[in-house]
Amino acid sequence: MFTGQAEEAMNFYVEAFPDAEILTMDRYGAEEPDREGTVKTASFRIADQTLLCIDSPDVHAFGFTPSVSFFFDCPDEASLDALFDLLSNQGQVMMPPGEYPFAKKYAWLSDRFGVSWQLSVSAR
Repeated sequence: MFTGQAEEAMNFYVEAFPDAEILTMDRYGAEEPDREGTVKTASFRIADQTLLCIDSPDVHAFGFTPSVSFFFDCPDEASLDALFDLLSNQGQVMMPPGEYPFAKKYAWLSDRFGVSWQLSVSAR
């Protein structure tokens, strides 16, 4: 749930992830002047997973939390590095890219929208 940034976030994710695409977008209309043009509901796809997002008309006392993350298994280290560079720009790094006991390469971050991502290259 975003507050006015849903479309910007979707466009950012669709550009960052290979083969991602926006599927649907429904905006608030003129009958709701304080919300007009913002995203009522939208869907987009990353790696065969359909994600939904909205622009909340209300500002809440809570936001996104790293307690819930999107996990993306990258095909190789170069892909992880490229995604990490894009997603971490203006975000917060919780675990920098590196080799960990559970992955050949792994990174954990929150992007500039506050969404938490865990990126991994599995030891295969």
